Amino acid sequence: MTVILITIHIMLAVAMIATVLLQRTDQSSLGGLGGGGGGGGNFMSTRGQANLLSRTTAILFACFCVTSLVLVLMAQPSSNRPRSIADDVNPPAAPAQPAQPAVPLSR
Repeated sequence: MTVILITIHIMLAVAMIATVLLQRTDQSSLGGLGGGGGGGGNFMSTRGQANLLSRTTAILFACFCVTSLVLVLMAQPSSNRPRSIADDVNPPAAPAQPAQPAVPLSR
């Protein structure tokens, strides 16, 4: 289940990036480059394309947020208490008694 959800999450991210990159920038400051309208054979007007891409981006963003929240909730441990990294560290072993010399030191 997690693998499927992560795959969907990645596909949503790629689709959202693509829709943001397809959107037009405000070109009025560039002197009107890009030629705005004209040909009667266009499928959608420039305004219609902008509205469609804006709505698509918003829908993809909402789905991306939902999958993010579901992934976070699935990653929670089953116990109710919060966990820490320190919980996984083994306590240090009890210090060993100092080694006794086998032969007493004599002068």
